[in-house]
Amino acid sequence: MSTAHGTTTPPGVPGPRPWSADPYSDALVTGRGPLFLRRTDGWLLPLEVERWCAQADAVDLTVLARCEGTVLDVGCGPGRLVAELAARGRPALGIDVSEAAVAHTARLGGQALRRSVFEPLPGEGRWDTALLLDGNVGIGGDPAALLHRMAQLLTPRGLLIVETLADVDVDERVSVRIVRVADPRSTAGPAFPWARLGTPALLRHAARAGWHREGQWSAGGRSFVALRNRDGRDGPDDRDDRDDRDDRDERNSRSTSSAAEPPNSTAVINSQRARKPSPESPVANR
Repeated sequence: MSTAHGTTTPPGVPGPRPWSADPYSDALVTGRGPLFLRRTDGWLLPLEVERWCAQADAVDLTVLARCEGTVLDVGCGPGRLVAELAARGRPALGIDVSEAAVAHTARLGGQALRRSVFEPLPGEGRWDTALLLDGNVGIGGDPAALLHRMAQLLTPRGLLIVETLADVDVDERVSVRIVRVADPRSTAGPAFPWARLGTPALLRHAARAGWHREGQWSAGGRSFVALRNRDGRDGPDDRDDRDDRDDRDERNSRSTSSAAEPPNSTAVINSQRARKPSPESPVANR
C-alpha cells in the first residue's frame, strides 16, 4: 500500500517495509479490515481497506479526470486507481512496498513495482502526473523530503495531486504501527514514521519547496490539492501572477472539479511488472 520510508535511512537506500507486514498483507488478501495505525500513546487511525480494495469510486474519478499524460501512483495499494487508468488506456504505474499490493494491482490489469518512492524509479523526471492519495502524503514522516522527491520524479511543470485531511489544519509527525484490532495488546507490525497534513499545512510545505498551487477541492468528504512543479524559469513577476490565480482558486475551492485539459504528452514510460491511512478522523483507543 504505502511506500513508507524510515527517516533514519538515507534516501535511495531501502528502509523498513512495515506495509509488507502480515496484518496489511492479510487484509489485502481478504479485502477487509479492521486495520489501524496505532500511535505509541494508543491513538488509532482506521484504515479503509474495503474502499481501497473496491473499484475506483465517484470521488476517485474526479481525481483521475485531472490527471495529465503519464501517471505515477505513489503508494498504490491494491491498485484501484492504476487499474482504472489502465482500463481507460492511460499510461500509469503504481509503486508500493507491499508485495501483496503489487500482486493485487497486477491481477486487476494494472502495472506496479514493489518499490519505495525514495528508491530509484523508472522514468524519473519524466512523469506528467503523480498521485499521493489515501493519506500517502504521510509517507516517511517528512513532508518536505517527500515533496522534494516528488519534484524529482515529475517533469518541469508536472502535476502532483495530494489528498489531505478534510476540514482541519493538522501538521504532525508520529511513530505508528499497523494493528489488526483496536486492542493495545494485539500483535503489531514494526514502528515507522508517518505524517498527517491538512490542506493549510500542505500548502505551507509546498510553498517553501517552490510548488505552485493549481487548485483545491472537496468531494465526498475528502479533500484534495493540485500542485504544479516548478520549471526553473519562474521569476518574481511570474510567481506573483500565479499567486493571484491561486487566490481565485481558493475562493472556488469547495466545488468539485471538472476534467483537466487533455494531456500534452501521450508517451508511455516503460516500466517493469514487478496504503493507506484513511483521511478520516482517528478513533479513540478502546
